[in-house]
Amino acid sequence: MAAAAIAPLIRSMNSVVGGVIVTGEHLPTPYPTLTVMRGDHPVPGRNSFAASAKIEEVAAGRRGTDVALVLISGGTSSMIGAPLRGMSSADLTVLYEQLLGSGLDIRAVNAVRKRFSRWAAGRLALALAPAATFCFAISDVAGDDLSVIGSGPCVPDETTVRDVSAILQRANLLPRLPQTHRDFLGSVSRGSTPETPRKTHPAFAHVKARVIGNVKSAVEGAAARAREQGIDAEVVRALLVGEAAAAGESIAHRMLAVRADAAHSGDGKSRCVIWGGETTVTLTGPGSIGTARAAGGGRCQELALAAARTLHEVGGVGPEITILAAGTDGRDGATDAAGAVIDGTTWSTIAAGDRDPRASLASHESHGALRVAHALIPRRETGTNVNDIVIGLVR
Repeated sequence: MAAAAIAPLIRSMNSVVGGVIVTGEHLPTPYPTLTVMRGDHPVPGRNSFAASAKIEEVAAGRRGTDVALVLISGGTSSMIGAPLRGMSSADLTVLYEQLLGSGLDIRAVNAVRKRFSRWAAGRLALALAPAATFCFAISDVAGDDLSVIGSGPCVPDETTVRDVSAILQRANLLPRLPQTHRDFLGSVSRGSTPETPRKTHPAFAHVKARVIGNVKSAVEGAAARAREQGIDAEVVRALLVGEAAAAGESIAHRMLAVRADAAHSGDGKSRCVIWGGETTVTLTGPGSIGTARAAGGGRCQELALAAARTLHEVGGVGPEITILAAGTDGRDGATDAAGAVIDGTTWSTIAAGDRDPRASLASHESHGALRVAHALIPRRETGTNVNDIVIGLVR
């Protein structure tokens, strides 16, 4: 995104006086005055905190004659995540870990995150003012809401402390919240500390923000490529949401129906169905969220393992039906995988490898089970994120 933005600026004789790019891997800078730094994902760590400090340095001292470009893609909330002044980085890390296993959707998760994150809820726009700020975002959230994408660093926040408290209560997280965060919410409730920046703040008069890409472009692109290969392709318009395991079962049943239709037609053509969206995994059991994150697997892997169980239970499917589930950013949770590809033989292959796939699914440990079946897609950096994509193929 940064490289593409720089090219027309240089052609139009503008000076790129500085900036910072925060990404998921070490990359060369596309321009000498830009610093490239790594951020942490899905939980902020020392890399994210260092990147946040660099952003503060770059944003400081902007003038009304300056133009600032803010380019946002998936993972922003974590990769530039840093605590508010007076709060500890350790407490912010705990909060992010708790939210990961809460089962809350991304809108609710980011409503909580931006309460406590240095650049969220429009605070970056305030730091850049009075510079003219243009924010271009690639959306990784349903509805393409700029206040949710990346926790809304350049747009106002309309949620209230009451909204955030209700979300935390619903997820049973309020009693487990770090004490500094509970104290902060109490201070805002009493009016001693102001709410997050509202749309009436003068800094937002200097900001123009828009979405320039989303999951629709990804699924439509995948469908177009399938058709080029001579495959009948259908895009499911409804976004993929809900618990990952339940979504995997539903997708497997859908592909079984497509298989039956294909057999009935007798035209010999392969068919695929493509979904885009983001499911959730609600972590349960005695293990800590940190343990589950490290040993378990992401939502795409859990979806794939649940789909494999359904195909196995129906029986007789074999490799005719293949289902891929992966993150478009090339990563799925805190694992070395982008997702997984399964078929009707995956479940039995796991079982034959002395691993109980049913127990693995129940304990949210899909990663190890899928590794036994060589079903994992290796992690890779794609440079952006527009949610997850699931492709079901009937040969």
